[in-house]
Amino acid sequence: MHAVNGGPRNLAARLEHRTERAALLLADGEISHAELADRVGRWRGGLAAAGVRRHQRVAVVAAPGAVPVTAHLAVIGSGAISVMLNPDAPAVELRRELEAAAVDAVVADGPGSALVDEAMALPAPAPAERTDGTAGEVPGGSVGLSPRRLDPAALDDSDPAPVVDVADDDPAVLLFTSGTAGPPRPAVLTHGNLGAALQSMLSLPTGLLDRPQVFLGVVPIFHVLGLNAVLHLALVLGASVVLGRYPGAAETVALIERHRVTVALGPPTLWLALTNVVDVDPSQVASIELALSGASELPALVELAAADRLGIRLDEGYGLTETGAVVASTVATEAPAGSIGRLTPGVEARIVGEDGDDCLVGDPGELLVRGAMVFPGYWTPDGLDRGPLTDDGWLRTGDLAVVDDDGHLAIVGRRKDLIIVSGFNVFPAEVEAVLVDHPDVADAGVVGEPSVATGEAVVAFVVPAAGRDVDEDDLRAHCRAALARYKVPSRIVIAPDLPIGPTGKLQRGRLR
Repeated sequence: MHAVNGGPRNLAARLEHRTERAALLLADGEISHAELADRVGRWRGGLAAAGVRRHQRVAVVAAPGAVPVTAHLAVIGSGAISVMLNPDAPAVELRRELEAAAVDAVVADGPGSALVDEAMALPAPAPAERTDGTAGEVPGGSVGLSPRRLDPAALDDSDPAPVVDVADDDPAVLLFTSGTAGPPRPAVLTHGNLGAALQSMLSLPTGLLDRPQVFLGVVPIFHVLGLNAVLHLALVLGASVVLGRYPGAAETVALIERHRVTVALGPPTLWLALTNVVDVDPSQVASIELALSGASELPALVELAAADRLGIRLDEGYGLTETGAVVASTVATEAPAGSIGRLTPGVEARIVGEDGDDCLVGDPGELLVRGAMVFPGYWTPDGLDRGPLTDDGWLRTGDLAVVDDDGHLAIVGRRKDLIIVSGFNVFPAEVEAVLVDHPDVADAGVVGEPSVATGEAVVAFVVPAAGRDVDEDDLRAHCRAALARYKVPSRIVIAPDLPIGPTGKLQRGRLR
C-alpha cells in the first residue's frame, strides 16, 4: 500500500488516497484525503483547459495552506513541473527566480498575487555579458517573460482530469538551492528521484507504517525538507499534516498537544525554539514518536535540551535538495556525538581526498553520494547543467566528512567554507562549536578573510547571550583552551544576530 517504487510512475498518483481521514489540518478546518483528491483532480482539469502541457513550468506562490498543496499536486499530476517559490520573498528575488526557471504559468493566491504583480512589474534584467564582451540572452529567456496567471477559483470550478502517466526520469519539481555560496539555482528533481527518496525514508525502522500518523508541517514546502520529507511522506502514508506558517514556539507546542502530533521534522532553529519555551511540560509533546532535525547541523546542546526539557529523542538527518532530502540519519542507531548517523537505504557514499582517491577511515575528505534519489542536474533553458555530478553519477556534495569503523558519518565542514591558515585546514563548524560553548555566547558564525601573513585568517561573528556582554580577550582565551592556535579567531565581531535563511541555514556568504 505504501511502497512508492511500483505502480503508477507519476508521484501524484502515489500520494493520492480516497479515505475520510484528514489529510490537511488547517487553522480554519480540515480537508480529508478524499476531498483533497477530488479537488486536485479538478485543478488538473483546469490546468489542461488553461493550456498547461507536459514539462511546462508552473510556479506556485501562496501562503502555507490548501492552495499551494493542491496546486503542486495538480501540476505534477498533469505531467508539468512544479516550481515552488517563497511567498515571503522580496519582489526582486521572486522575479529573479521566475526568470531563472522561465516559468510558463503562475498559480498565486492572497498576498502571493500582489507579490507576483510587483515582481512582474519590475524591469527585466539587462542582457548578460558574454566573456567575449557581446550581449547575450538573459538565462531562462527572461526578456519578455509573461507567464499565464492561473486563478485558484477558476481551477477549482473545472471538470476533473486524470493523472498523466510519466516516466521515472520526467521532471516533477524545480527547487531553488539555498544559495549560501552563490546565486540560487533551480535543481531538477524527477518523479523517480522523489519516489526513491521517499522509499529510502520508509525503509528506515521508524514505525511509521505501524499506525496512523500526524505530521507537524511548519517547514515551508518550497524547501525540500518540507516538501518531500514532510508533505510527500505524510501523503504517501495516508497520514495527516498540521499545515501552516510557523506560529512561534509556544503556539507550536500547543499545536503538537492539540493534534497529538506523532512526527515532527524541522531545522535546528525550530528545536532550539521549542526547547526554550519557558513553561513547556514534557506531557505536551509526549505524542511525538519521531523527532528529526535537518537542513543544517544539529548542535549537541539542542539535542541534549530536547531530551532534558521535552523528554524526546531528537535524531538528526542529513540530505540535500539535490538528493530529495535523504542521505544519512541517526534514526535507530546509537551514533556517537556529532555524527549524522549511517546512510539511509539505497544511498551509496564515498569520501575522497584532493587526488580523488578514497580516504582512510577517520580521515576527512569530500563526501560523494550516489543513488536513484540523486538529481540529474540544474535546469537551464539550454538543458540540464550537471554541475556537481561526475561522469559516473556521483554527486559531489561539497561537504567534508569522516567515517568511523562502524559506518557512522560526521560532517566536519563545507569544502567551500574551508579556511586555510598557514597551510592548515580550519573547519568553521569546529570553531563555532567552541564559541557557543562559552556562557556569554548565544550563537556564532565563522568565515575566513584574506591575510597577507597567513593566507587566510579566522573571523568570528558572535551573538551575545541574553543579558550578557562578550569580552573578546576572555573569549579568545576560551578558544585557545580548546583549539589549536591557528584555529583561534584573529578577529571577533559582536553582532545582534546572524543571517539565517528561510530554511534555518547560516548564510556564510552574507557574513563574508
